[in-house]
Amino acid sequence: MNRRRLTAKEASLVSCHLCGKLFRDTPAPKRVKRRCTRCGATLHSRKPESLARTWALVITGLILYIPANLYPIMTVTQMGRGTPDTILSGIVALFNSGLWSIGVIVFTASILIPVLKLVVMVLLLLSVHFRWRWPRRQRTLVYKIVEYIGKWSMLDIFMISILVALVKLGFLLNITPNKGASAFAAVVIVTMFAAMSFDTRLIWDRKNYHE
Repeated sequence: MNRRRLTAKEASLVSCHLCGKLFRDTPAPKRVKRRCTRCGATLHSRKPESLARTWALVITGLILYIPANLYPIMTVTQMGRGTPDTILSGIVALFNSGLWSIGVIVFTASILIPVLKLVVMVLLLLSVHFRWRWPRRQRTLVYKIVEYIGKWSMLDIFMISILVALVKLGFLLNITPNKGASAFAAVVIVTMFAAMSFDTRLIWDRKNYHE
């Protein structure tokens, strides 16, 4: 006989979203916030407004990704002359200069990873909303990978800044950041916050998956 497995919420248990310590979910007086005895974080059965916040941040990231790739990310001026470079034109310049390995790294860090992060977050949100038959463990693992990558996301814009300068080596260089740099940095920050605001416990709620 198959025994019905209880979720933590159904068993009146709550875990800290920062350190993972498990607590008994006992009723607390109104306006009194329960805090984790290990790290001091506020305890929530679920992150407040998790889906709404994550959707807002993901949509913002998708919108910002357009100017981040259309506008020049920087202008490198050498001997008084210079042309603005977008992320894509910088990658093409790397390939044309024979720096294939570096070009692949830049493409992966600045084009592929940001797109994958946004797409994966959209899929996770849709899977919860429409209760897809996507194994819960796989979804949780995918989220953890995205969250881990997000911790290194700020390397993207620094890598572009350095490598575009390397393509145009010279002794008299003046590097000026353009609109694309601001938009790209915003995309990185927004996607990081989107991953942080998504509550993976929603994946495991009985109402959000099929037995």
